[in-house]
Amino acid sequence: MRPLTVGWLATRALMLWLLAHNHLGPLGDGGVAREAHQLYARWYGVLATGAYPSGDRLWQYPPGAGPVLLSPGLLPGLTYFQAFVALTLAADLVVTVALLRAGRRPGRSLRGAALWTAALPLLMFLPLVRYDVQATAFAVVALLALSRSPRACGAWAAAGALVKVWPALTLIGMPRGRTTREAWTAAVVTAGVLLGVLAALFRDPFDFLRQQGGRGVQIESLGGTALGLARRAGWPGTVRHRYGSLEFLGPYVSSVAAALLGLTVLALGALLLWRTRARRWSPATPYDAALAAVLLFTVTSRVISPQYLVWLLGLAAVCLTSRHTTQRPVAVLLVAATALTTVVYPVLYDDVVDSTWRGCLLMVARNGLLAIAAGLSFARLWRGTTENPHPVGTNGTDDPTESHTSERNPDSTRTIFPTGPRSPS
Repeated sequence: MRPLTVGWLATRALMLWLLAHNHLGPLGDGGVAREAHQLYARWYGVLATGAYPSGDRLWQYPPGAGPVLLSPGLLPGLTYFQAFVALTLAADLVVTVALLRAGRRPGRSLRGAALWTAALPLLMFLPLVRYDVQATAFAVVALLALSRSPRACGAWAAAGALVKVWPALTLIGMPRGRTTREAWTAAVVTAGVLLGVLAALFRDPFDFLRQQGGRGVQIESLGGTALGLARRAGWPGTVRHRYGSLEFLGPYVSSVAAALLGLTVLALGALLLWRTRARRWSPATPYDAALAAVLLFTVTSRVISPQYLVWLLGLAAVCLTSRHTTQRPVAVLLVAATALTTVVYPVLYDDVVDSTWRGCLLMVARNGLLAIAAGLSFARLWRGTTENPHPVGTNGTDDPTESHTSERNPDSTRTIFPTGPRSPS
């Protein structure tokens, strides 16, 4: 505990120091920090009037993002930027404490807290100036709440989904039967109530949906990597800033975007097929499924922004709190991808924008790691839950509070095995 506490304080102090000595632009006024200092602050002014940023092409977030971006106003005496960074650090602390508490339970591991503490600073100060840490906190708390209350898990997941959509994927690995019903029902009810409240308090809560369809292929996505290599081979495409990111424009870009959408549909189909074929749930299966799902949707997306690695690190950390996880090799790949992401942005971003050979090779390496991690994650999840079990020698769990995973599923004739056979790791 003490080394992790000291490590968290030291690494977060380093992140703050890097932010204060940002050589990519003045503090809070340029470079990596520009989004929080300028864009979020501008949206705060609009949200404070009781309306979402209607007609703003950069506003692509669900209604729950509004309260998150308004929250810095609750801290008096600080600028918007300072308050935003302070609240992001508080969300980071919530994630760390949740992982520490989970890791201290009988049979659990502190590896998850160690990964989060050590790997997040690999993104330098970027996590402090985006609100992805807050969204990740909802997902982490939702998954770790499952062992005590499926309803709480569903409620937290729904709140996170209203902040940034992807936390809804934390529910995909719920054990079939009562657990799934309770978690998903709580999620639907919570989402409905929160949407009703937000619709009553703010105008145009669903305007963000209009801004999604026109997005193209971001240069850092898997499709963007292919187009960057094509550019080196003579493809006449260009790069332009649109919808808050740098995207490729030119012939065949729409075809690449359609191909990525097709891959996303295939990923969804694979996850649904897994749920129909899965026969065994360990205490870590909901965690592993959440990581696999978010990885698959990330690598097939038209956009892979650097801050997306915050989500993946948070979910990998949750997986590592359980000794039954199948995702340890995936976590290693994600740490490597995180380190490369910082080299891509902001260190050598000009090379990526210009599609130089160095930029292209960096993107091949980073996105290659993410693609391998996604495939490996899903394959290990599949093998750990669908293959015929070997004889089971014990019926215990790695946490006495997770007894719901050791009971016979009331909706199925199949027994859920919490410990055996041990998933490959």
